[in-house]
Amino acid sequence: MQTHFTAEDLQKPHIREADRVLRSCVHCGFCNATCPTYQLLGDERDGPRGRIYLIKEMLEAPEESDKVTEQTRLHLDRCLTCRNCETTCPSGVEYHKLLDIGRAEIERRVPRKASERALRYGLRKALVDPKRFQALFKLGLTFRPLVPGPLKEKMPPAPVDAGQRPSGKRHARQMLILEGCVQPGLSPNTNAATARVLDRLGIGLVPVSEAGCCGAIDFHLNAQDEGRARARANIDAWWPHIDKEGEAGVEAIVQTASGCGAFVKEYAEILADDPDYADKAARVSELARDLVEVLRDEELDTLEVAQSRRLAFHCPCTLQHAQKLGGAVEGVLTRLGFTLTPVADAHLCCGSAGTYSITQPELSMQLRDNKLDNLEAGSPEVIVTANIGCQTHLNGANRTTVRHWIEIVDEALTPATSNEPRAASG
Repeated sequence: MQTHFTAEDLQKPHIREADRVLRSCVHCGFCNATCPTYQLLGDERDGPRGRIYLIKEMLEAPEESDKVTEQTRLHLDRCLTCRNCETTCPSGVEYHKLLDIGRAEIERRVPRKASERALRYGLRKALVDPKRFQALFKLGLTFRPLVPGPLKEKMPPAPVDAGQRPSGKRHARQMLILEGCVQPGLSPNTNAATARVLDRLGIGLVPVSEAGCCGAIDFHLNAQDEGRARARANIDAWWPHIDKEGEAGVEAIVQTASGCGAFVKEYAEILADDPDYADKAARVSELARDLVEVLRDEELDTLEVAQSRRLAFHCPCTLQHAQKLGGAVEGVLTRLGFTLTPVADAHLCCGSAGTYSITQPELSMQLRDNKLDNLEAGSPEVIVTANIGCQTHLNGANRTTVRHWIEIVDEALTPATSNEPRAASG
């Protein structure tokens, strides 16, 4: 793709990066074939190729150009950032980087109306702080009939009890775990189940209370500076466990929500120009591992599954397209003896996409219903996934129960023989 940036424009880091990404695109359109919003709307501007042209036109246009409008922003807002197009693209176009640049630019050039700004600000403040979110969640359960529909659907009537969680201090092998921001409130059993399963493998998990939201919510709602600030805060919280004098630090930083995992792995990129954090961010991204990467590399013979179940697995976009771990969870579940049902169009997004299901509810619900039809086609007992956003979004339809896959593994294991107590199944 040809670009027409001036020499002055190319002095700006974001324009220089956009120019690099744009020039890798060859206009082939393969991306549209797997784009969920293009499939629903059939509008070139609601597919990756069209959005690339919109961003190019905006970045090349002068500040006062009338070509950059609210319509431009609408088509960028409709993108799920699922990155399916990147998996499909034969040229390796890093579309998500260009989209981040385009969204930041349109936010600056075409300010949103007050109601939209208020919604996005409210989402950022309500979701990113675990204590605040849990307080609001409890309040929402109390007044559930009054909660607006899109939010009510994301509220499980009663999260599965977390049970007891082993401390893991008795193990020589230690890993950090990112507790998350909304997951402890919506699905507290996920991290507890993770701790119990890893405990059986001789791995202890170290929670770090100072670490908070990974920063993805802020970053993808165009509060990118705030997202970077959260990344720096997490690095500061984790660093004493990573850089230890005279002894080995933790083996890894485990994420049980694939959306968080994808973003933590990008700390190195988003802080590459920060002289104080670039090296630390690179080390953190190197240590970041999705839970399935940990189990995939372990000898699983010690995990005796007493209750095999028929499952359908929904692979989140952040796992298969961002982290390139498609098939990894299915492989672990198959090794443990579970039966997996076939799922058509498994590459397509479920419509959750962080806060997308709230900001774009109509498109989100269409994608959710299509996804559930495919997941339920093989008559599974339960649907499992690897991301809290997908889990709550799919569960909002009140159809087949959706849970995190590690909870099902934990419940299916034979009773523990160690002195560590194990929670009863939920």
